[in-house]
Amino acid sequence: MNETGKNAMTTQTTGVIDLACNRSVVETVERLESLLKAKGIKVFACIDQAAEAKAAGLTMRPLVLLIFGDPKAGTPLMIRYPSLAIDLPLKALVWESVEGRVWLSYNSPEYLQERHGTDMPAFAAIGNLLQKAAQNTTLL
Repeated sequence: MNETGKNAMTTQTTGVIDLACNRSVVETVERLESLLKAKGIKVFACIDQAAEAKAAGLTMRPLVLLIFGDPKAGTPLMIRYPSLAIDLPLKALVWESVEGRVWLSYNSPEYLQERHGTDMPAFAAIGNLLQKAAQNTTLL
């Protein structure tokens, strides 16, 4: 993952996009959840990895995994491309680097399209929504 201080970066070898955020991990997760819900996208789970580590007696920087999707959109895709089920529902990781910077990371739409051989850029709109969540602009 990117901890170099760049504003946004795509790691081509892994297909992960890291976006710098101007908010805390908690604020970024709240913003993302609000944006998703406003678009009618279901949030299946929000896993606070740092809280789980603390419960196990371990310490880690803030790290939250958000699992989300739209069954009406995802189900037909999984029927047509069954391997997509390994990457659906979609995931976004909001985390704090050693330097105290906050990042929002996710699989690039192009990576998912290439990985599963889909013939449509089905996830481009989600990438735009995730970028909006990382930006320091007004909600919706």
